[in-house]
Amino acid sequence: MTADIPAAPGAPAYAALYPGAALDQPATTAAGPDGEGGLVTFTTAATPDEVVAFYRTRAEEAGLTSVMGMNQGDARAYGAAGGRAGATNLQVVAAPGAGGETSVQLSWSAGL
Repeated sequence: MTADIPAAPGAPAYAALYPGAALDQPATTAAGPDGEGGLVTFTTAATPDEVVAFYRTRAEEAGLTSVMGMNQGDARAYGAAGGRAGATNLQVVAAPGAGGETSVQLSWSAGL
């Protein structure tokens, strides 16, 4: 499964929106000493496990290494990093939301 819609203009491929995602609002982006990055929240009909699996695959395809995984109740979190001092990274938190949809918070840094 792949998605071609970046979470924000210029976002790396591993930070694409989950297929069928409904944005809560446009992504917040910034540039800092570790490169450009951003944060976006959205909802999807997919389960938290499906969302995390999607981003794990994309991170691994981009050469990032899994550095964090968490299951708490029905919520799931995942993190991956790579590049110089882990400056290239991805974090996703997915939890059941109102109305049976999954609420997702996705953040990334493209690194240098």
